[in-house]
Amino acid sequence: MIMKVKIVAEIASNWEGSINKATKLIQESKNAGADAVKFQMWRANDLYSIKHPDWKFIKKSEITFEKAKKLKKIADKIGIEFFCSAFYPEAVEILEKLKVKQYKIASRTCLLKDPHSLETLEKKSKSKKPVVISMGLGGDRKKIEKIFSNNKKLFCYCISEYPTKIDKINWKHAMNYDGFSDHTLGISAPIIFTIMKKQRKTKEIFIEKHVKLKNSKGPDASSSIDVEELKMLVNQIRIIQKLNF
Repeated sequence: MIMKVKIVAEIASNWEGSINKATKLIQESKNAGADAVKFQMWRANDLYSIKHPDWKFIKKSEITFEKAKKLKKIADKIGIEFFCSAFYPEAVEILEKLKVKQYKIASRTCLLKDPHSLETLEKKSKSKKPVVISMGLGGDRKKIEKIFSNNKKLFCYCISEYPTKIDKINWKHAMNYDGFSDHTLGISAPIIFTIMKKQRKTKEIFIEKHVKLKNSKGPDASSSIDVEELKMLVNQIRIIQKLNF
């Protein structure tokens, strides 16, 4: 049996507010064999203090409706799925107009402490589209499951430390999840996860990895792999998919 593995290149703020850099990241992710690229739609003022040391960079990386439209069009032209973590209700409305196929639910959103978190989750729920959920910061899983009772959902094992030390991963606990939102350095952790799920004859898994260009300098760069490492990761996972254990 060939296990289905969806590999997502999480671009986050590594596009640095530049459509040119975003285009290159989308193209390189496609070239590497990733199945989708993911961005984040948030309003800086909702999530961060203006005194944050990376405030200017964060503000520059906001995705407006026009930018989201451009990024989706670029991804469509390149031939790779585009979707987002949306952190406010209007972002979901924008993404619905762009006809994204699924949504990601970020760990911090599951805490229901950010402005509009609950309203945003409810809007995603009403879309009836599949959701991928990380709960690396905790939260009430039963409440989240109830909100998305009518959606196909997949929960990701996630540790919200950037970067995460690989020895902090509880592999036994990770096997309770069919997704892995990984913030370790390098490509070892998602490969180990894939092998362990393959051994358990899991039919389908989801792998998310932060991806950057080699010269990226933003706040997400320190927990990201570059596009060449992404290509190596995809190649290894595609081999594992076809093995018979």
